[in-house]
Amino acid sequence: MRIVLVGPPGAGKGTQAHLLAKTLSIPHISTGDLFRANIGQGTPLGLEAKSYMDAGHLVPDEVTIGMAKDRMLQEDAANGFLLDGFPRNLGQAEALDEFLGEQGIKLDGVLDLEVPEDEVVKRIAGRRLCRNDGGHVFHVDYNPPKAEGVCDECGGELYQRSDDTEEKVRTRLEVYHTETEPIIGYYKEQGLLVTIPALGKVDEVTARAIEALKQDS
Repeated sequence: MRIVLVGPPGAGKGTQAHLLAKTLSIPHISTGDLFRANIGQGTPLGLEAKSYMDAGHLVPDEVTIGMAKDRMLQEDAANGFLLDGFPRNLGQAEALDEFLGEQGIKLDGVLDLEVPEDEVVKRIAGRRLCRNDGGHVFHVDYNPPKAEGVCDECGGELYQRSDDTEEKVRTRLEVYHTETEPIIGYYKEQGLLVTIPALGKVDEVTARAIEALKQDS
């Protein structure tokens, strides 16, 4: 099965992508992992991406597309994959269609995780991380620490990331609406879009997604 996962920041894409890929026995291909792997391995695309990033510029679509193509051609993706964070705009979506067509394959579905905008802001702006270990994550509403501002695990100071403020989150949402949201209409026209309400427990959202894919296939 070949799936694209879309949704606004804070929709839980990373969590759902991991669970869905495991359930469907297909690799989870995220843009972040692609960049880390290519830069870490010093591939030509990784070096090119790093040069743009070091200069403070956005990495061009063709570099991201090249990384995604290379990854989809690897042996473990022969029977399917789940794309998370790619495509992120119409140009990338069209390039993906062209690539899949050249390979004689096509997407089976596009899962759109739907979350109200105010909930997205609440989820992200409420996050607090431990300065001693970024792996310890709390939330002022959903998972508050026993003592305000103090990590339950190690006693470290909890802080809010600079890009998790409400102002920054709303800016990220504006970018999402402008750049990424148009691909939802693009895939809807192709009859591939499946919208999943992403409120509720993690396993409930996963179950909804699996059921929707079964009905759509």
